[in-house]
Amino acid sequence: MSNKRKTPEELRSHRWYGVNDLRSFGHRSRTAQMGYSREEYAGKPVIAILNTWSEINPCHTHFKQRVEEVKRGIWQAGGFPIELPVQTLSEPFQKPTTMLYRNFLAMEVEETLRSYPADGVVLMGGCDKTTPALLMGAISVDLPAIFLPAGPMLNGNWNGVTLGSGSDTWKYWADLRAGKITEQDWKGVEGGIARSPGHCMTMGTASTMTSAAEALGFTLPGFASIPAPDSRHAQYAAKTGMRIVDMVWEDLKPSDILTRKSVDNAVTTCLALSGSTNAIVHMIALARRAGVDLTLAQYDEIARHTPVLANVRPTGKYLMEDFYYAGGLMAMLKELGERIDGTQRTVNGKTLGENIAEAQIFNDDVIRRRRNPVMPDTGLAVLRGNLAPDGAVIKPGAAEAHLHVHTGRAVVFKDYNDMAARIDSEELDVDENCVIVLQHAGPIGAPGMPEWGQLPIPQKILKKGVRDMLRISDARMSGTSYGACVLHVAPESFIGGPLALVQDGDMIELNVPERRLNVLISDEELARRKAAWVAPEPRFTRGYGAMHQMHVMQADKGCDFDFLQRDGAGGACASTGGEPEIH
Repeated sequence: MSNKRKTPEELRSHRWYGVNDLRSFGHRSRTAQMGYSREEYAGKPVIAILNTWSEINPCHTHFKQRVEEVKRGIWQAGGFPIELPVQTLSEPFQKPTTMLYRNFLAMEVEETLRSYPADGVVLMGGCDKTTPALLMGAISVDLPAIFLPAGPMLNGNWNGVTLGSGSDTWKYWADLRAGKITEQDWKGVEGGIARSPGHCMTMGTASTMTSAAEALGFTLPGFASIPAPDSRHAQYAAKTGMRIVDMVWEDLKPSDILTRKSVDNAVTTCLALSGSTNAIVHMIALARRAGVDLTLAQYDEIARHTPVLANVRPTGKYLMEDFYYAGGLMAMLKELGERIDGTQRTVNGKTLGENIAEAQIFNDDVIRRRRNPVMPDTGLAVLRGNLAPDGAVIKPGAAEAHLHVHTGRAVVFKDYNDMAARIDSEELDVDENCVIVLQHAGPIGAPGMPEWGQLPIPQKILKKGVRDMLRISDARMSGTSYGACVLHVAPESFIGGPLALVQDGDMIELNVPERRLNVLISDEELARRKAAWVAPEPRFTRGYGAMHQMHVMQADKGCDFDFLQRDGAGGACASTGGEPEIH
């Protein structure tokens, strides 16, 4: 960030609009073709608005209106807005998983900003993978950037019962399969669980990552907690548009905001929220785009010292609407005290500490005091052992406590289709002490590491009243999910990781306090099985899928493409300084 404000001639867009040559004539004449006169854009910051709205993304239904409010703010501040649609990544609809396309959107963001006359950018996202993808691309380009979070939807309601997206879906689905509710009840849940625009109002990946974006310093303070339909959300959209214009003049860029300490602030935030396990993958990818080498070991170390303060489902009781009324993210960050480095700069030009100085908790059952946390620590735990040499992840607070230390017999499914075909069979040799194992569900093997990790409890076990079992996979699970689910096993089974070698009947040991995950067979037997292992055929032979399987990194490295991260998470990053010259 420069201490001197830019002049109009120093704007990046000046090379498109302000030069007296043939190409600038073409740019100006085509802008006139769209109905704009020179006075409307000449010498003003051009602000790209990257909008992930689409008619198949329910989380972003309100973005059609919000983009107009952003534009209003940009015009008022003396900028020139240009809305650019980018891939939508609709979590409920896109198959096999939006995670397959996170890097696609990140690339689109980077190349769109690099190739058009943008001086700064408003990033409009919120649905799970949109937040990390937008930020990853913006970090790599390093233009002034500000994030507009979609905001959570309103609390769900059915027959007077408060419903939370995802979490209650799994709960009532299990009850339906066990015969505890009727089909009519199930239809009632369907009609009441999603009542407004906005992303999941449980502490899923969406709220976890928009909160992380605010803790990193990329949103206006307090924005991430505001429910999508709230009028204050519209007001903040306009304020976001106003602020990005000043950020351009100030030359306040992601590289001025993202540091080792701001990354640690965001990780601490995710853990204090008992946020989605997916945040680990996304935070590692984001950090490495900025040259910060965030590792699973560092994440686990922060988890050991961070209390869980957000009493929000699936770990807690309440929902994001309640969290906002209780004081929101700023109140929780203030309560974390010295766990948060308040010296870190944010997009409004102030430090994080300055932004949260006046925040208050209005309901300390929703946002707990440090003296009375939901959990004293370990919002997430990183496991290692011969089953996960490069790490695996579990959310202890979402699992039944008796399964934190458990040894059981493996029941292995070779892939998702195998699991779906056999899981409810009366012939399946399984009891509640077994360990359900799913193979070929990782970044390459699935493909895209889908949210299959909350493996279903076999129907005959559900009928016994059991609602949790130990489950292990190289998949992810929704942040709204719960259960004793070990996820992100690395290296994945499809490339010959030890998970590929597990067989029915093997004994598997989990010990969360000691961070252990092992299959209880000898090293010699593992080596024998590895020697006999045959690599599966590639999933793709062409297109983006072929690029993905060739370049995607494993979960412990953030599942980014190897050619998009900074060299060694510390070398030179592609930036606007490296785009082709405009002739």
